[in-house]
Amino acid sequence: LPDAFLDFLKENGLDPSIYIPRYIRIKPGVQEVEAEIKCKLEKVYWLPGFFSIPPHIQIASSKAYQDGNIYGIDAASGAAVLALNVSSGDHVLDLCAAPGAKLCMLLDILGSSGSVTGVDIARHRLAACRTMVQKYALGDHCRLFVADGTTFSLIPLRFKEWTPRRPWKERKRASKARPEMIFYGRRSGVVGLTRSEIGYDKVLVDAECTHDGSIRHIQKFEYWGWKTLQRRVLDAQRTDTLTHLQLQLLSNGFRLLKIGGSLVYSTCSLTVAQNEDVVHQFLSGNASAKL
Repeated sequence: LPDAFLDFLKENGLDPSIYIPRYIRIKPGVQEVEAEIKCKLEKVYWLPGFFSIPPHIQIASSKAYQDGNIYGIDAASGAAVLALNVSSGDHVLDLCAAPGAKLCMLLDILGSSGSVTGVDIARHRLAACRTMVQKYALGDHCRLFVADGTTFSLIPLRFKEWTPRRPWKERKRASKARPEMIFYGRRSGVVGLTRSEIGYDKVLVDAECTHDGSIRHIQKFEYWGWKTLQRRVLDAQRTDTLTHLQLQLLSNGFRLLKIGGSLVYSTCSLTVAQNEDVVHQFLSGNASAKL
């Protein structure tokens, strides 16, 4: 890792060794995959179904992965889902759903009950999420919307009135565009209804961030160049822009939450500014919210 990033970790009280393990989640009911991926699995005891594997192990070519029996997913992502404490029959909103590992875990937990609504502003990333849901045969209780998570709502949809979004590079965050449904499971329930009639039992806001907590993202800068890391991760102005967005996502997620429901806010950043500070700012402006 470059000196600038090591300094960043030191400033935030973090040990670089946290980046060493990789994690997988094994689909419920699947027994043995060690022979498939040719390594010993180390059980993550505080997170059911999760195992750590050496960082050099490739799972994509294994039959277990191709058959949809194992997921590549960080333990931290699994922790965010676990913290939601999802119960049978819950209706769950995943407000920043792509690329879909957490959404699949939610659907696995719910089984044949409840529903999961996945929202993401990036069409190509949500399309990958749709592919994952279909690959793992988890789509019956799922619906996916291309929409801005800061403005997404449960208002009834009129698809014939929907206007196509601007291209990805142009749109930035076009808040007025109508949600576009790109996937609808046959048992995923009613699409419309207002918040007064139905809210979500659980909401997950895994917000866009600098991704400094993900080794998979940090490794990309070996190819993109460490100067790009400085601009996209360590630059204070970019962080300020992101924290504003994160607060908007958190606020809208809470607006869509049923009274008495639970919301989890998470990022794959390690900075206080993008985590504790955002939550503190939100709580300061929302008397009805309780930590």
